[in-house]
Amino acid sequence: MRLTEIQAALREEGLDGWLFFDHHHRDELSYRVLQFTPGSMVTRRWFYFIPANGEPRGMAHKIEPETLKPLPGDVKLYAGWAELVDGLRGLLGGAKKVAMQYSPNCAVPYVAMVDAGTVELIRGLGVEVATSANLIQFFESRWNATQLENHLEAGRRVDKIRAEAFARITAKQQANVRVTEWEMQQFILARFKDEGLFTDHGPDVAVNANASNPHYNPTQDACSEIQRGDLVLIDMWAKLDQPDGVYYDITWTGFCGEQAPDKIRNVFTIVRDARDAAINRVTQAIAAKEALCGYQVDDAAREHIRKAGLVDYFFHRTGHSIGAEVHGTGANMDNLETHDERRVIPWTCFSIEPGIYLPEFGIRSEIDMFVDESSARVTGEIQRELVVI
Repeated sequence: MRLTEIQAALREEGLDGWLFFDHHHRDELSYRVLQFTPGSMVTRRWFYFIPANGEPRGMAHKIEPETLKPLPGDVKLYAGWAELVDGLRGLLGGAKKVAMQYSPNCAVPYVAMVDAGTVELIRGLGVEVATSANLIQFFESRWNATQLENHLEAGRRVDKIRAEAFARITAKQQANVRVTEWEMQQFILARFKDEGLFTDHGPDVAVNANASNPHYNPTQDACSEIQRGDLVLIDMWAKLDQPDGVYYDITWTGFCGEQAPDKIRNVFTIVRDARDAAINRVTQAIAAKEALCGYQVDDAAREHIRKAGLVDYFFHRTGHSIGAEVHGTGANMDNLETHDERRVIPWTCFSIEPGIYLPEFGIRSEIDMFVDESSARVTGEIQRELVVI
């Protein structure tokens, strides 16, 4: 366990400690941060407290005394509810303010793992409960050098498949052969497998109004044919199918025809420039060593779309944290769905993906950005113009 590093982070945050809690494997974050596998079943509540200074300690049920055995420190056992409450009082040892997997007003749902009743229980002992959101980002979302290289390699493979997918649609149309969203989805999935890539779901291949549903998913029985004059959106995310794989996540759009209508070209330009405004905000802040929060990146993209008079059609956050899951636990680029005040920290990755979703068509442009101690960069190819299909 990273005890020294955790305690240093607690002191930096001005916290007396970090109280971990789980019941029936509800909080996988606890197991990942503590880097342990429980020594028994987890059908009863366990608590583990890491103070900012001193030795960690835990509490487990008498039915499952081996649960916390892999972790350092003394473990007290309880059975009844009165013992549980008294045990917690002793476990916390006079701490006044502790972190838990809690988020005020559920502003960061990825961290909000502790139920309200347990938060009430700890507060009832006279202890203030603070969010562990910054700590989770620090211990969960930072990549190592291997993960960065794996992301870049996944990006090279995904970008190649993305180009192949648009070329396949072009070839089908030139040959006057029917092609559907679902068929193209299956083509991409097959190519992912060929290239040693894994995805948990998707990808999204959508035409026209279907592209206005950001989480559209075609099926064999419910999909549209891709025809001349259609706008096509392809949203793809995948990682290397191996340990330390982290996701690469992009969205590109194209038009089936030599020249897209003015309205489509205009919306694409607005979305592209909003994306670039967010990229520039990140790049400049990191180069200047300026503290940058997720909501500020969202503001940069959203303000550009607002000035174009289309902000009501941009109804999701500008970007999300990326890691071993496509939606990671780090700072999101968000001042719409939540006001994400978490700082963008070195060795993290996130998407920037503004979109405009009109009734007749939708356009989104998505890239990934990686930030280190002194610079920020887009990790793959960047779409500048609509793909001509």
